Amino acid sequence: MAGKDYYEVLGIDRNASQEDIKKAYRKLAVQYHPDKNPDDKNAEAKFKEIAEAYAVLSDQQKRKQYDQFGTVGSGAGQGFGGFGAGGFDISDALRQFMEEGFGFDIFGGGTGSRSARRRRANKRGADLQVKLKLTMEEIATGVRKKIKVKKQVKCQECNGTGSAKYSRTVACPTCHGSGEMRQVSQSLFGQMVNVTTCQRCSGEGQIIENPCQSCNGTGRSSGSKTIEINVPAGVTSGNYIPMEGEGNIGLRGGQPGDLIVYIEEETHDIFERRGDDVIMVLPISFPKAVLGGSVEVPTLTGKANLKIAPGTQSGRILRMRNKGIPRLHGSGMGDQLIQIQVYVPKNLSTEEQKIISDLQNSENFQPQKNDHKNIFEKFKEALNI
Repeated sequence: MAGKDYYEVLGIDRNASQEDIKKAYRKLAVQYHPDKNPDDKNAEAKFKEIAEAYAVLSDQQKRKQYDQFGTVGSGAGQGFGGFGAGGFDISDALRQFMEEGFGFDIFGGGTGSRSARRRRANKRGADLQVKLKLTMEEIATGVRKKIKVKKQVKCQECNGTGSAKYSRTVACPTCHGSGEMRQVSQSLFGQMVNVTTCQRCSGEGQIIENPCQSCNGTGRSSGSKTIEINVPAGVTSGNYIPMEGEGNIGLRGGQPGDLIVYIEEETHDIFERRGDDVIMVLPISFPKAVLGGSVEVPTLTGKANLKIAPGTQSGRILRMRNKGIPRLHGSGMGDQLIQIQVYVPKNLSTEEQKIISDLQNSENFQPQKNDHKNIFEKFKEALNI
């Protein structure tokens, strides 16, 4: 770290208070922590650099010496007390981070002691996931659904405490209520502290003298609950709705997990979805295609009349505005695209065959030059290709 400005490393000025120094260190240490930057050597080096700067500036005596001489120690290149001439290694930096009380705040913060936060985390119930199948009609309008979820619920016998009547909850004699076991060892890099979860109390720091017989001391049992879900219009497969607190109940009064409801769109018999638009194929008779007229077509919200222009070709796509699916978290609607398919009858009476035979030689019933090209261009235009 020789030649580097500790104040510059932490992004503070030389008149910064101890509180300012601690805040700056915590912000940068969380940003460059190895857990947040796995296999990133640059972030690891930055993390060690930040730790070294904080170790000096957070100590009044070392800070005073650094401000006066620009270094800490009796000679150039000598490391500061306790860490050797080689400066901070990663174990030193991590240990300092934990000793400052930040170890369990790195992913979102919290209050209370490290052990207390660990116990709360251990007791929280697991999240659950379910799939909710919806028809395209339900997606087009939005819907309220009731689903029955099997999950862990509070034990009625002990009211979720895990204790039998008149039983006591006492501090774990193995870890003395801390919920963790510490083992100190010496290595080439100095003293190492290995922290593990207490096996006897599973990290809770407490044990029950006489567990509830109904739930074996867990404070919960198998059950189910009917949950009502409000599904907005416009969802699609892969969207999900989080239901906070509707997962498994936690151990012995712990907070419940969440329920994640994943949307699964069912296949429709008539419509195919493309984004917020829906597509369908509409068979019409040959006379209707030639003469035009109006036909009734299904939509996701009922029926509607569609105008067929005279001379409509098979394969042409007609657009019905705002008859598709509402845009999720937005305004407006998709459209309904209708591909015309002219129906060709297979069984004709003798009279019908004569009429068609009389017409087949008419010039108006013969395909015109470039008709196939015009039809293809209209098809691409309708689909915005």
